[in-house]
Amino acid sequence: MNLLRCTTHCEMSAMNESQKRLVPHPIPYQGSKRALAPLISKFVPSEIEVWYEPFAGSAAMTLWAAANDIAHRYVIGDSLEPICELWKQIVFFPDIATLKYAEIWNGQAANDHSYFNQIRDRYNKFRDPIDLLYLICRCVKNAVRFNRNGAFTQSVDKRRLGMKPEKMKFAIFGASSLLKGRTEIRCGDWQTTVNDASKNDFVYMDPPYQGTSVGKDKRYAHQITAETLAKGLEGLNEKNLRFALSYDGMTGEKSYGPPLPEHLGLVRLMLHAGTSSQATLSGRNERTIESLYLSAGLGEPYDGVISRTANSDQHSLNFVAPIQA
Repeated sequence: MNLLRCTTHCEMSAMNESQKRLVPHPIPYQGSKRALAPLISKFVPSEIEVWYEPFAGSAAMTLWAAANDIAHRYVIGDSLEPICELWKQIVFFPDIATLKYAEIWNGQAANDHSYFNQIRDRYNKFRDPIDLLYLICRCVKNAVRFNRNGAFTQSVDKRRLGMKPEKMKFAIFGASSLLKGRTEIRCGDWQTTVNDASKNDFVYMDPPYQGTSVGKDKRYAHQITAETLAKGLEGLNEKNLRFALSYDGMTGEKSYGPPLPEHLGLVRLMLHAGTSSQATLSGRNERTIESLYLSAGLGEPYDGVISRTANSDQHSLNFVAPIQA
């Protein structure tokens, strides 16, 4: 892995070794694939010309790929325009993004929760991307919620103040250092984002799960149905593109949706994503299992849960607890 690069040599020298080894993540989305990246990476092909992540959000897998020089170029996209604008600020204008975030963060007081609501109202009116970054960092469990009009609806987390400006500065400049000069940011439908992908490229997708994009628990402004997703995946297959998709899964007895259609010819693997934080808060000890779908040739079927081996090298895998397909 490349070492995390920062604004100046002096700042770089001031970082301790543990900070250097971290992949920077300036957007702390709940559900981000940051923790799963080393496990997912075992099924990523070599020799990638362009890496695409069309449901970027926090772009955790792109940051991991860039930190490990997996591809020559990167394309990240999202259907929510303020997220795309936020990534443009982070990648191309880290100084401005850092200063503005610090200004917003320093404007709050520990016990004044109305400040969050003021920033939320301002964001919903003007859609400023750095306002959005503050809201993501400060909202309940970093669990973003938007209504169908793109308005941010999640409430403030009263237990904490969000990522401190000093930590955010390292994260923003680290991400900019990894991505600037070799990354294109696109806003719009995911199929449009990957329309120019070729057989030498790779597409990683992390769309909203069925359980969080339809029904009562809608978390995203732009929902996507399983039928629409499957139709798009058929198009990727027709172009012989290499891709991986994190889509459905389960926590305890709760399922996030049925498997994708078998006619797509995808290999479905089950990955252990850790203990559910929501279940822990409710006094339950439940593990979260997520599906990883692979296009032809990227993996073999396995009727169990794949996890990282505890207390071992990050490249080791452990196959445990067979489950029903």
